[in-house]
Amino acid sequence: MSAVREKKRTSRLGRLGLLLAAAGIALGPLVALAQTQIYDAKTGKWVDYDKKKARQLYARNKQLPEAFQRQVVPFRTAEAPGTIIIDGNQHFLYLVQPGGKAIRYGIGVGREGFGWAGMVRVGRKAENPTWTPPPEMVARDPNAAKWAAGMPGGRPDNPLGPRAMYLFVGDSDTIYRIHGTIEPWTIGLDVSSGCIRLNNEDVIDLYDRVDVGAKVIVLMQGAALYKGV
Repeated sequence: MSAVREKKRTSRLGRLGLLLAAAGIALGPLVALAQTQIYDAKTGKWVDYDKKKARQLYARNKQLPEAFQRQVVPFRTAEAPGTIIIDGNQHFLYLVQPGGKAIRYGIGVGREGFGWAGMVRVGRKAENPTWTPPPEMVARDPNAAKWAAGMPGGRPDNPLGPRAMYLFVGDSDTIYRIHGTIEPWTIGLDVSSGCIRLNNEDVIDLYDRVDVGAKVIVLMQGAALYKGV
């Protein structure tokens, strides 16, 4: 039994959004994201995994719940080894390996209205990346506005952490990244503005294994669609 699941709360409008997505029609924020739950082995019950619960567990244990820790798992796919497959609803990133296996990493994904799905590629990689908030974030977030020209990499408060993989469609930067985080307790939650975040140890591990040009498949229920490679 998986230690993570979604608690469905899709409305009639959400079901319409799913049908449109299946037809290949780009969506806005029509679908309410499912609530993540984790299995509590002590009580034998599923419990909601929200921001408060996640922070409490991380403060108590100094690590993520086991389900979101890096591990090798069975994984059946026709995609080649080296492909990244992201299950945004379950909050997992899979790096396909030979022999029907994958390395599974826990991730944080876009909050409601910021989710997306499609096929992209790793266009470039950077160590200690500069964080430059997009204009939309600068406009809505005073804390981001002071870094409109870019926050240098290597700072302990840099939101991208120690590594970043920049996601492209063709030769165009999507503005989305796979990167580290200064908030490791947010892994397993819908928290970002669309980027995929890993804890810093995991993003370094993934960075060292992934090549520029690697195919990235992002799956997320009811999200806006990118049509890429």
